[in-house]
Formats: sequence, C-alpha cells, structure tokens
Amino acid sequence: MTRTTWAALLRGINVSGRNRVPMAELVSVLEGLGHTGVRTYLQSGNAVFTTDRAAAGGGGGADTGSVAAAEEELAAELEAAIERHFGFAVPCLVRDHAYLAAVERACPFPAAELEGKQLHAFYCSGPLDADRFAALDPAVFAPEAFALGDRALYLYTPEGLGRSKLGDALGRPAFFKGLTVTARNWNTVRKLVGMTAGA
Repeated sequence: MTRTTWAALLRGINVSGRNRVPMAELVSVLEGLGHTGVRTYLQSGNAVFTTDRAAAGGGGGADTGSVAAAEEELAAELEAAIERHFGFAVPCLVRDHAYLAAVERACPFPAAELEGKQLHAFYCSGPLDADRFAALDPAVFAPEAFALGDRALYLYTPEGLGRSKLGDALGRPAFFKGLTVTARNWNTVRKLVGMTAGA
C-alpha cells in the first residue's frame, strides 16, 4: 500500500501562554494514532507524519475526492486525539506534499526576493472567493497586498505581519467565516514542502 507523508497544521497553540502543546507530546499523540516518521518544526504547531491512509497526494494521480476525504478524516482524528490528551480543542488542517508544493509554486509574489517574514500563506479548510473580501479596498493598504489561491490566501507584508494593517484587517472573523484558517510565514511554507517530500 502506498504510504503518504502529510503535514498537520495546528491553529492557535503556544500563543501568549494559551493552548500549550509541547511538540514532544504532539509527536506522541500522532504516534498513538498509528502514524510513523513523525517530526515537528518550530513550536507553532507544524508536524509531519507518514501513514498508509488512502492513495492520496504525492502527485501520483490520486483523485481529488479521495485526497480531500483523507485530509478531513486525518484532521478530525488528530483534533479528537489532541482534545483527549490536552483537554482543549485545537483546529487542525492536514495537507499532503502535492498540495503544499502547489501553493508554493502558485505564489503571485516574488518569494525568492523577499524575506520569510514579508510573505505569508493562510491555509484554509475550504475555497475562498473574491466576494468574501469585497469590503477591502486594496489601495488603502498599499504596498501591502493579498491574493487568493487554492484554499489559500497569500499576504505580502513588507514590514512583517506584526506591523501589518492589512493583516489586522484580514483578522476580522467575517472574512473567513465558516473556515478553519492558519497562517505560516514563507520560511515555514518552504520548510514544510521539503519535509513532506522527505528532504
């Protein structure tokens, strides 16, 4: 059976002392679900693991429906396991290498010319359309800018996300209503692509 490497992206952990999830314990939780090759990156909720669940991802021609079903099933299992282990809920997204690499390739901003802190990917549980962001006037925030991708939003912040007015504006719940969303800077985007490829 084909084994697939996935990335688990946890939202909102280890921030301001809330929802503390030590990475060593996260590894144990994932291993307890039967996953192998578990590795983490940074303390902000990035884990990579391998499983024989479905013939998903990897760019090997698996159909989109089976990949999406595996993503949802793996994420739901991880969310339930985290809540059992830590006693609080943590929204999770699970994505394979093919998806992560496609998001990196499709970036409309000159990623190679930017520092990691200047560019972010907001990974989303479902698709985004322009209507969600109709209330935002991009000209007000220039040179900051955003663009939509495949279940992702790209955010360019020349001064970094911490000083970004556009980032603050996008933080309004209405823009991502009904979706699980978690952001990663471009250094992490690249790292996860490499880790899921086995690099």
